[in-house]
Amino acid sequence: MINNFCKKPLWECSQTLAAVAQGRQPADTVIRGARLVNVCTAEIQEDVDVAIAEGRIAYLGDADHCIGENTQVIDAEGQCIAPGFLDGHIHVESSMMGAGEYARAVVPHGTTGIYWDPHEICNVLGLEGVKVMEEDARRTPLKAMITTPSCVPAVPGFEDTGSFVGPKDVAETMAWPGVVGLGEMMNFPGILGGADHAHGEVAETLRAGKVVTGHYSLPETDRGLNAYVASGVRCCHESTRAEDALAKMRLGMYAQLRYGSAWKDLPVLAEAVLAHDIDTRFAMLVSDDTHPHTLVADGHLDHIVRTAVELGIDAITAIQMVTINCAQCFQMDHDLGSIAPGKCADIVFLDDLESLQVTRVLIDGEVVAENGRATFDLPPFPFPAWVTHSMHLGRDIAPESFAVDAPEGVEGAVRVRAIEIIPGKVGTFETHVDLPVTDGRLESDIEQDVLKTFVFERHHETGTFGCGFVKGFGIKRGAMASTVAHDAHNLLVVGTNDEDMALAANTLAACGGGMAVVADGKVLGLVELPIAGLMDALPAEEMSEKVHALEGAWAEIGCTMPSPFMTMALIPLACLPELRLTNRGLVDCTTFEFVPLVVEE
Repeated sequence: MINNFCKKPLWECSQTLAAVAQGRQPADTVIRGARLVNVCTAEIQEDVDVAIAEGRIAYLGDADHCIGENTQVIDAEGQCIAPGFLDGHIHVESSMMGAGEYARAVVPHGTTGIYWDPHEICNVLGLEGVKVMEEDARRTPLKAMITTPSCVPAVPGFEDTGSFVGPKDVAETMAWPGVVGLGEMMNFPGILGGADHAHGEVAETLRAGKVVTGHYSLPETDRGLNAYVASGVRCCHESTRAEDALAKMRLGMYAQLRYGSAWKDLPVLAEAVLAHDIDTRFAMLVSDDTHPHTLVADGHLDHIVRTAVELGIDAITAIQMVTINCAQCFQMDHDLGSIAPGKCADIVFLDDLESLQVTRVLIDGEVVAENGRATFDLPPFPFPAWVTHSMHLGRDIAPESFAVDAPEGVEGAVRVRAIEIIPGKVGTFETHVDLPVTDGRLESDIEQDVLKTFVFERHHETGTFGCGFVKGFGIKRGAMASTVAHDAHNLLVVGTNDEDMALAANTLAACGGGMAVVADGKVLGLVELPIAGLMDALPAEEMSEKVHALEGAWAEIGCTMPSPFMTMALIPLACLPELRLTNRGLVDCTTFEFVPLVVEE
């Protein structure tokens, strides 16, 4: 695959690199006396120098002969150096920051490249929105490599999104210099069922010689998984059991072991490596979704590597999972993923392999972060007005908008389907609960921890909405609303009473989108996200403060689970089992059929 993300392609500077390696020409930069984490051979090499020219590595060894009058010399002082960390699956929008501010947040933590799927903004604003995000990212040294959103909508026919992407669109984007593959193919039912749409997108990606990324969330590892891998999908981040990850690796699929702000699967998935004597080349560490508070408080890939080591995975192995394994997955290991001659000089300095604290980061041979701070300038990005005005509800929302009528003539109680959430997990259960009928209507039942839930279409003023109930948040009063509602990102409202639900919804309609918590007629917490209703242009530290305050508001109304707004945001995602709610209604995500709210006895 042609790499458009390095300072110079190898064919433009191969003569220079050969000359520098032999001492006929001085290096631009030389790193002296490092402990090299060699991910090619899984060993530590002591007292290694690295000579860099034209943004690439020219020589490893004793580099005295590479130092000239103008060569910058960096004394590693016995620190470890490792290849720049690569995140093989990330949605930048989940950080609630634009791509530029996201880069400023993650680069100091050793992240030099990301393979990002911008399907959040694409679902709202289409491929033009992706172009805006890419323009923002290009202002930074971070190698932001795009995988074209494949599922816009996530599962066709079950929701209304702001845009649409099909095989012809995918084919067009494969010619974009910033695109390296296809974003997660969440429509695994389409792949397994032979749908022309899903297979057409995969075909256009493969035709371009690029990588198809996956999303196989079924606990089935036989015929379905074989079919999914055989279709051309190369990796998957949706394993939630160790046996899932192991089965994928055994079939030659890269198992991406996820550890984000809310989806903390790594402690379980690590057993796929620890409990079996296997080659780990097909294992990767990814974040998927990371909110700003995690980035500020804990870090990014460095935090995930540290967690993997704490779980018992060897430090060098863990580093391989965010470097060479990832680069090989995306067929870019000729340029990225290792510290070796000819490769891009993307290098992370670490105090040691115990603390794994990042002290310095180089991208293309330039120092871009030191001691936890980015060293590159980043002026504000001018987002177009059409990006910051994306709320098009086409209806007024009042307390009466949240009325759920009981079946005619029924008194006493009604058995309904409810979405039971699982804290820290992406899955849900379908559970059946008996709700009392009050004045001919069904209401939230705090005693059973069952809350009324609505999804309003917000892109095309259709006025459509779906209603249901969710169980498991522990809320005692008030309501929550969010326009971060995967993947269509319609307006999602959950609450204990209609008045607060209306206030939460209208608060977001007025500010252009975001996340709100209200109670007793007052707004307790608000994170404004005017960029497509998903992001703000603020730095990570300011966003972290806002998100932390929102978490406090959640706790104030009774919720104690981690990152509850991220769990809430998946209520409408109709490609994850078992039960979901979109603006079109309740979806059984095991049979992919709409189902009624009331359970028929």
